[in-house]
Amino acid sequence: MSDLLPQLVQQLFNGLSLGAIYALIAIGYTMVYGIIGMINFAHGEIYMIGAYVGLVTLSAIGVQGGLPIGIVVLLMLLVAALVTGFYGYAVDQLAYKPLRGSPRLIPLISAIGMSIFLQNWVALGQGARDMAVPALVPGAFSFRLGGDFEVFVPYARVLVIVVTVALMAALTLYIRHSRMGRASRACSQDMHMANLLGIDTNRVISFTFVLGAMLAAVGGVLIALAVGKLNPFIGFIAGIKAFTAAVLGGIGSIPGAMLGGVILGVAETLAAAYISSEYKDIVAFTLLVLILLVRPTGLLGKPEVEKV
Repeated sequence: MSDLLPQLVQQLFNGLSLGAIYALIAIGYTMVYGIIGMINFAHGEIYMIGAYVGLVTLSAIGVQGGLPIGIVVLLMLLVAALVTGFYGYAVDQLAYKPLRGSPRLIPLISAIGMSIFLQNWVALGQGARDMAVPALVPGAFSFRLGGDFEVFVPYARVLVIVVTVALMAALTLYIRHSRMGRASRACSQDMHMANLLGIDTNRVISFTFVLGAMLAAVGGVLIALAVGKLNPFIGFIAGIKAFTAAVLGGIGSIPGAMLGGVILGVAETLAAAYISSEYKDIVAFTLLVLILLVRPTGLLGKPEVEKV
């Protein structure tokens, strides 16, 4: 019995780090939906591409290149964010912009097609096998809370949480106080009125795709460093989980995406630890169904102007 508390603390920490990644990806879904009312189902593949760009950047620099580890990780994050920002812009221009004004089902099918294309594009270029990612941030904090069970807090997982919290705070301030943030909130409330007031709505939509892609890329690099491997198919299930997190928290709401990601990550980790790893997906999606049955708008309800 004395080991129950340390084991719970261990699983809660694991769930928080996983939930942080889901939250980073979910923001892309929720911002796009908040502005144009569409779901970008190619967003999970953007996350996967970000992980690959980070690995390619690491290969170009070299693990033994002499640079401090902090600088190497920062370069991986920056390059991945820039490259995937371009991919996010391309997804908007190719899969969404030509179809604006069309029935909603048509852009949805286009996004699914883009998802399949990107997945196979990377598989052809990099191979479909698992690729190892060097452990740039080895080691862990360790402590005991009584009993024989020792709680391990890997530095890589701590990095995931710290970077995510910092990005969430920066994003919240940017959306609230910047000119583009105000334009995004206006488009979210009423796209046609924003257009009449002189806001370039196409530019705002493209900005939303780019910003969401950059955040997803950061999540891809961080989870690759924490897990130590990646393949071209990691984006599909991560994207579905992040979409679930966005709906769980209240799609269209940035705080909702954060909350939904954390709840989903913790629920999934606890299910894997105390039930079975084979049931973690069932528990995650069952939680979603229950929330939608009780509160269809998600935990934080309908988005307000200042949320997006």
